[in-house]
Amino acid sequence: MTAPTGAELEELRAKAQQDHRDLRERIPRLSDDAIALILRESRSHYAWTDQPVSDDLLEEIYDITINGATSMNTLPARFVFVKSAEGKERLAKSLKPKNVPKMMDAPVTAIIAYDMDFWKELPFLFPHEDRRPLFENNPEYVADTAFRNGTLQGAYFMIAARAVGLDVGAMSGFSNKIVDEEFFAGTTLKSNFLCNLGYADETGLFHKLPRFPFEKVCSYA
Repeated sequence: MTAPTGAELEELRAKAQQDHRDLRERIPRLSDDAIALILRESRSHYAWTDQPVSDDLLEEIYDITINGATSMNTLPARFVFVKSAEGKERLAKSLKPKNVPKMMDAPVTAIIAYDMDFWKELPFLFPHEDRRPLFENNPEYVADTAFRNGTLQGAYFMIAARAVGLDVGAMSGFSNKIVDEEFFAGTTLKSNFLCNLGYADETGLFHKLPRFPFEKVCSYA
């Protein structure tokens, strides 16, 4: 992809700046209810109704997620939506026993993964400067960038799912090795974490666990 230059670049920059000003004018902040839905009053869910999740909704969640910021626009996250009985059986091999029913009962389980070859896509994603030399023959930097930014995209994904009306339940009680063998053998993808998606059965909830107050974990410098 050829990066814009000259007058075209200036026009695109001016439009981006004005679009952001217009957005901020229309929506100076989210409502308290919106914030409650996506974070403040949100919950991790482990029980699900049988209401299905459409592919169109999954594509909408992706479309929201992909617009979140990542370092150098690297976008290393990759998503596998496990919906079929066969896919669920394969994924169940990786889970701790108590997590199996949580996953099996969810309409969809997303494998949040990251691509160790993400940097090879930078001519498309970051066309105005070739940053590939930063990553070539530098596996530690590749792994660090992929994991950090892929995890960041996983958080965007969860917030996006809540924003469009779904409930989520992230899981880390599984074997990454088994997931990678089952789903990513022979590829450059590695699994990060799992996230169940659907419409929650609230009878599976218990009271919300404590959170730290500001003064315990925040400081100024």
